[in-house]
Amino acid sequence: MSEPDESALNASSFTKFWVSRTLSSTSFQMLSVAIGWQMYDLTHDAYSLGLVGLAQFLPMLLLTLVVGQAADRFDRRLIVVLCQFLEAIITVLLLVGTLAGWLGRTEILVAAAVLGACRAFEGPSSSALLPMLVPKAQMQKAIAWTTSAGQTSQIVGPTLGGVLIAAGPVYAYVTAAAALLIGAVLTLGIRMARTVRIAAPVTLRSVFSGLVFVRRHPVILGTISLDLFAVLLGGATALLPIFAEDILHTGALGLGLMRTAPAVGALLMSLALAYFPLRRALGPILFGALAVFGLATMLFAVSTSIYLSLVALLLIGASDVISVVIRSSLVQLQTPDEMRGRVNAVNSLFIGTSNQLGEFESGTLAGWLGAVPAAFIGGVGTIAVAALWMVLFPSLRRLRSLDGEA
Repeated sequence: MSEPDESALNASSFTKFWVSRTLSSTSFQMLSVAIGWQMYDLTHDAYSLGLVGLAQFLPMLLLTLVVGQAADRFDRRLIVVLCQFLEAIITVLLLVGTLAGWLGRTEILVAAAVLGACRAFEGPSSSALLPMLVPKAQMQKAIAWTTSAGQTSQIVGPTLGGVLIAAGPVYAYVTAAAALLIGAVLTLGIRMARTVRIAAPVTLRSVFSGLVFVRRHPVILGTISLDLFAVLLGGATALLPIFAEDILHTGALGLGLMRTAPAVGALLMSLALAYFPLRRALGPILFGALAVFGLATMLFAVSTSIYLSLVALLLIGASDVISVVIRSSLVQLQTPDEMRGRVNAVNSLFIGTSNQLGEFESGTLAGWLGAVPAAFIGGVGTIAVAALWMVLFPSLRRLRSLDGEA
C-alpha cells in the first residue's frame, strides 16, 4: 500500500486551516456586530460602545507575553482548537442571556473580555501555525490566501450579522456558535508538515525576546507602529452604530453594510496586489496609502449620504490593506520558526491596539464631542502620524522591497 502524497496532505491541511480561520473570523465579526448593536440598543451610550472595544483589548495587552510563549512551547493547533471551543461556549451564553432576558451591559462587557482573551491566544497561534503547513517557497502564496480569508470573513460576517440581527440577535448567536464548533473540528484534523517547539526554560530574556526582535528590526517596528497609531486615531468603526441609527438612519441592515464596506475595499485591493505585487518604492506607497486612509475617514465623518459613506469606507479598507500586506510579509519572512509565536503575539498586540483601543478612543471622543467631530479629528490625526513617522523612521520611508532592502 503506497504512502499518502505529502503535497496532498499539505494541501488538505491548508484547506482545513483556511476554512477554519474563515469560519472563526466570520463568527468574530458577527459577534462584534451583534454585541455592539445590543449594547447600543440597551444603553444608547457612546461610552458603552467604547468600553466594548476596551474590554476586548485589555486581555490582549495583558496576555501578550504569555500567549507568545504558549505558541512557541505547546501545540499551536490544539491552542487554536481550545480557543474556538471556548468562544463557542461564550456565544451560547450570550444566546441564553438574550432568550432569558438577563443579558445586560455588564454581561456583554464580560463576554467581550473573555472573547478578547480567546482571540489573544488564537491569533498568534494561528499565524505561527501557517509556516508549519506549507514549504517556505509557498509562503507568499499562503499569506495571500490567508489574507483573503480574513477579508472574506470581514465581508460575510458583518453583512450576515446585520441581516440576522434584523431578524433577532438570537439567530446571529446560533450561527456564530455553529461556525466556531465546525472550525474547531477542522483545526483538529490538520496535519503539520513540521513542528518547531522550544524546550529551553522560560527566562526573563525569553519572555521579552519577541519585543526585542521587533525593536532590533526598524522596518518591522516602524511598519507595525505606524499601523497602530494611524488606525488607532482613524478607527471610526466603533461609531458605526451611531452613524447608522442617528445620522444616516439606516438601521441594522445599514450597519451591516457599513461594517462590510471596508472589507470589500480591502479584498479588491488584495486582488489588485495579487496581479500587481508591490515590488519597489514600498515606503512612499505605504505613506501615500495612510494619507488616503486619513482623507477617507474625514470624508466619512462629514457624509450625510449612505452611498457616499460606503464609498469612503471602501477607500478606508483599500488603503489599509497595503500596510497589512507589507507587515504580514515582513513578519512571516524575516522571523525564525522558533520565535514566530512570540513575534506574532507582538504583532497581534499592535493590531489589537489599533482596532480595539481605537474603538475605545473613538467612543470616548464621541462622548465628549459627538460622533462627527470625533471621526473627523481621527482622520486628521492619521495624516499627522504618517507625516511624523516619515521623520522618525527614515529606513521605512526609503523601503524598496519586502526583504527589507532600502
